Amino acid sequence: MLFNEQHNEIRRTVAKFVENEINPYVDDWEDAGIFPAHELFKKMGNLGLLGISKPEAYGGLGLDYSYEMVFAEELGAIRCGSIPMAIGVQTNMATPALAVFGHDEIKENFLKPAIAGDMVCSIAVSEPHAGSDVAAIKTNAVSDGDDYIINGTKMWITNSTQADFLCVLANTDDGNKHANKSLIIVPTKTPGISFSERLNKLGMRSSDTAQIFFDDVRVPKRYRIGDEGAGFRMQMIQFQEERLYAAMSCIKGFELCINETIEYTRERKIFGGSVLDNQVVQYRLAELQTEIECLRALMYQATEDYINGGDVTKLATMAKLKAGRLAREVTDSCLQYWGGQGFMWDNVVSRSYRDSRLTSIGGGSDETMLRVLSGMMGMSKR
Repeated sequence: MLFNEQHNEIRRTVAKFVENEINPYVDDWEDAGIFPAHELFKKMGNLGLLGISKPEAYGGLGLDYSYEMVFAEELGAIRCGSIPMAIGVQTNMATPALAVFGHDEIKENFLKPAIAGDMVCSIAVSEPHAGSDVAAIKTNAVSDGDDYIINGTKMWITNSTQADFLCVLANTDDGNKHANKSLIIVPTKTPGISFSERLNKLGMRSSDTAQIFFDDVRVPKRYRIGDEGAGFRMQMIQFQEERLYAAMSCIKGFELCINETIEYTRERKIFGGSVLDNQVVQYRLAELQTEIECLRALMYQATEDYINGGDVTKLATMAKLKAGRLAREVTDSCLQYWGGQGFMWDNVVSRSYRDSRLTSIGGGSDETMLRVLSGMMGMSKR
């Protein structure tokens, strides 16, 4: 992929923002179990970072997705996984369908303030019994005149306790499970919405995640994105961007683990020399860095295809699968070389070990990715 000066300027802007506005505060946010989403997102909105590939008419930069990927790659330098994930929900998970399929009114009311950083948003798809199996959701939006009445629950929802609106996938009729769903924007202050306490997670500690309950929540039908019944298809399109973002935003975090491990093992002495003096350590870290470069190359190819109008379902699925598998390889190998210190809570490698485990689960599990790929390779009957 060829980068121009505008790509490089976005890269520099994001790198500086991460260095000055995020990394100095990560430890405090992790301890608190939450980060100040409205404050941070407003600063990002002021820099134009929340709508890089979104329409200029609603405050976006109107650039192609390659600029978005540069943005995602640089966010990987954040010293935790929570904040890149939360930002990605705002930019690449809860708003792509709204930007492409939404009508002018809801884009003016919700997309524009999300791009500006004046509103925080969440994508509300997963349910306690329906994570990767999106078609199995049970939340219903029943027609009542010009409104929908929504009942159900959503689980593991990132940004939920700070969100101003949700992009909710719900069943709007009892028909075919792939053609009976709609995406609906639901403001969180709507009567009938309630939230659990923040969920106590293994990793991603500074990301506020909760269960959401809908009890006769009434929203106008004009808050629906696109046509009724087209929600499943639109969510599959959103998943392409989510998976591309998720894979790309891992890369610099993996490299951070390796670089920190090189420095630590160079100083850590054992049996009369440094841990890094051992050839097996050198070779393993070199091997992992090679794997990271392969993932980066795959991501650049997928991005080029995407901006040229190609269907990148296969490449995005491969990238998501590879990122999840590599997350476990890199963090486990690096943690091992830290010895007892690697088992301590407060270092970047143990944090990455905890945070990155979600990569193989969220946005479609490894098994779901393999199911998709085997089907595309003609091996599955489905």
